[in-house]
Amino acid sequence: MNGAQSLIASLVKSDVEVCFSNPGTSEMHFVAALDSVPEMRGVLCLFEGVASGAADGYARMMGKPASTLFHLGPGMGNAIANLHNAQKGFTPLVNIVGEHATHHRQYEAPLTSNIEGYAEPFSKWLRVSESAKDVGADTAEAIAASQVDVPGIATLLLPANTAWDDGGVVADKVPFLGPKTVDSEVIKEAARRLEKAKKAVMLVNGTAIRERGLEAVARIREKTGATVYLSTFYPRSERGAGRVEIPKLPYFPDQIYAALDGCDELILVGQDRPVTFFAYPGKKSDCTPEGVEPFKLSTPADDQVGALEALADEVGAPAINDLSNDPRNMLICPELQKGELTPRSAGHAVAAMLPENAIIADESTTSGAASYLMTANSPQHDWLALTGGAIGDGIPMAIGAAVACPDRKVVNLQADGSGMYTIQGLWTIAREQLDVTTVIWNNRTYNILNMELHNVGAANHAGPKALSMFDLSNPDIDFCALAQGMGVEAMRAKTAEEFNDQFAYCMANKGPQLIEAII
Repeated sequence: MNGAQSLIASLVKSDVEVCFSNPGTSEMHFVAALDSVPEMRGVLCLFEGVASGAADGYARMMGKPASTLFHLGPGMGNAIANLHNAQKGFTPLVNIVGEHATHHRQYEAPLTSNIEGYAEPFSKWLRVSESAKDVGADTAEAIAASQVDVPGIATLLLPANTAWDDGGVVADKVPFLGPKTVDSEVIKEAARRLEKAKKAVMLVNGTAIRERGLEAVARIREKTGATVYLSTFYPRSERGAGRVEIPKLPYFPDQIYAALDGCDELILVGQDRPVTFFAYPGKKSDCTPEGVEPFKLSTPADDQVGALEALADEVGAPAINDLSNDPRNMLICPELQKGELTPRSAGHAVAAMLPENAIIADESTTSGAASYLMTANSPQHDWLALTGGAIGDGIPMAIGAAVACPDRKVVNLQADGSGMYTIQGLWTIAREQLDVTTVIWNNRTYNILNMELHNVGAANHAGPKALSMFDLSNPDIDFCALAQGMGVEAMRAKTAEEFNDQFAYCMANKGPQLIEAII
């Protein structure tokens, strides 16, 4: 058995069964070894950023890591944007990077680079396998490291000779402890703070915003009167009829200040203190109200749901079924709109026709906002958001979610500009025959940047050349042609009626589909 065979067998033995890959020469023995381990699924992506984003989406839905496979430093460099998003979302991920053979590293070959330097900023665990006999054990340790304590990215660098040399050994799964139980004194202190506060605010993120955590939040809110917000850019939330809906903290600074105005106690669950996404002239970056020191109920390393349920019991909150006003949403089917196609009219269709147990991968900060609000009362679904702000995550995230959950419809709400970052992901969707409907909001502009131009105070100085930098026309991008060229069924909607019909068709039929919504 060579090192590459031991690597793949060790991945599978530790329950890592999918590898999103864009391999090169240094990884050929890994590729060849795929046929020796039938339990491993290899998913080819035509750009490394697609592979890293897909691994992120997969892990969000499965609660365990996938692996990636990249070619040397430049290959991993191409993946960094979506590795950043995975890091910000506390996603467990095993990042495997091929390296030159150990005896070749001394030479300044064209692809020689400081891979360790590239990997260190976003890797919670980093190691170079030194020999074939080490590869299996290193792999098992990487898998455990990605999930223990605060989940994150474990990067294993694999010199080519450690892959082709004999002597590989399949490693057993490395046991690790799950999330930490929050100390009872922390629970009691949080309860005391909620009791004495005039206006308490809870900011909730991470695993706490699944169904059980949100029910505990509703109980706490009912008993204490606390105001609750979800993090603006969370990894995954469980939403829809029969579940508790909690609003997100707004994006823009003035809206955040208004939401937290008057707060005298700030309880953090699975996240740090609230800050603005960017710095803005004359505005505070730290949105915590003056004089308030936030209190951390739990961190990403903790059992966040358990902490919330313990806090609910500590404050004497009634059971979810005993709340005076049941906070769980009822199923509401909004009326379909006619006439002009707008984000709002399209949102009506998405909310009305979303199938039970769907997954929404959202990378449409401006155009998708209406769909988010309207789907609160749709059939139950999961919502995946852009965690780290590095655009180009939507299509890859949808790939990973669809690979993880092949029996669930995946809807990708995708902005046009960010969609072009990883548009080649449509090819992978077609190749794998994934049940993904991609909705491209085509407004032919970087709309969020037009807004931010005003927010940073630069609009008065912007002339035609400046504004052209946000313009995605001249030429217009033909997303239908791009999708069809990669094997995805595509259609274009210019009216609300056309969008209604096309979205209904896509929800009723499986497979790779794309709607280009001209808004």
